[in-house]
Amino acid sequence: MLLAGDVGGTKTLLGLFARAPLRPAPVAVESFPTLSYDGIVPMIREFLNKQPGGAPRVEGACFGVAGPVMADSAWMTNVPWQVDGKAVALALGLGRVHLLNDLVSIAHSVSVLQPGEMHVLQEGEPNLAGNAALLAAGTGMGQSFLFNDGRHLVPAPSEGGHADFAPRTEREWQLVQWLTARFGRAEVEMVVSGIGLNHLYHFTHEDDPCVPLDSSPPPDLPRVASEKARAKSCPYCVETMAIFVSAYGAEAGNLAVRTVATRGLYIGGGIAPKNITLLEQSAFLQAFMAKGPMTEMLQTVPIKIITNPHAGLLGAATVANALQAGA
Repeated sequence: MLLAGDVGGTKTLLGLFARAPLRPAPVAVESFPTLSYDGIVPMIREFLNKQPGGAPRVEGACFGVAGPVMADSAWMTNVPWQVDGKAVALALGLGRVHLLNDLVSIAHSVSVLQPGEMHVLQEGEPNLAGNAALLAAGTGMGQSFLFNDGRHLVPAPSEGGHADFAPRTEREWQLVQWLTARFGRAEVEMVVSGIGLNHLYHFTHEDDPCVPLDSSPPPDLPRVASEKARAKSCPYCVETMAIFVSAYGAEAGNLAVRTVATRGLYIGGGIAPKNITLLEQSAFLQAFMAKGPMTEMLQTVPIKIITNPHAGLLGAATVANALQAGA
């Protein structure tokens, strides 16, 4: 049995998978609120011990973690956890726990995803000899490169979500000043993510929020903004999502240019699948294309939204599966 995890800033998915030649098959999958636990070990123990017949024998384990991974250890970016692969393996009696950046984990799912698990935003003209790229707005903003080595797409990590946000309009310049006054700088994740949608909501609504902000529990502002924008029931929410969609398209174009992603650009994370109708509007692709001499190249880049909500978990399981096959 293979153990896989997708450890995010808001929720963590854990899964047991049966080995298979290419795509391991899920046996049991469960979602956990990340911050309800003080670390990943008690969460894994709870998950394994509740399986029918007790904790199964685990042959291989791999986890995607929202943060930079160095020497099989990671401090998570938006969670006060350190995940150490060796310590987890020792605590659970496993041979080895392999850690990946969470976007690298999603990137490993790309080769095994089926067409029905993706939504095509732009057909493009894929260059099978070219590179691909992945970005995902969830709690934070993650990115990964998929370099073509002549045989495979090889995922590589990136912390591009923490790069400086580049404003393109007068309103975005105002946003940068607003963010800088509060946080000292403006980075991509502060705009294009769930964290970013919270910032955008406060920025656009100023002193006139459309929902009470002092309620308990506090409102889910990303959900509120997207729902009211789709219904066009609040002009400030419409602006919130307009800024978000345009900035998302611009950053997607930036990543495609940086990686020369002529094989394809993939959009993961939890926000895009819930807002496909907004991303299909012209603002996203216009911002994606607006790259001067690179516009013609970007018109050929296939863009696909990953709609499988377990893509990160599947990617981690796929890596564990490959490692066991080569053991």
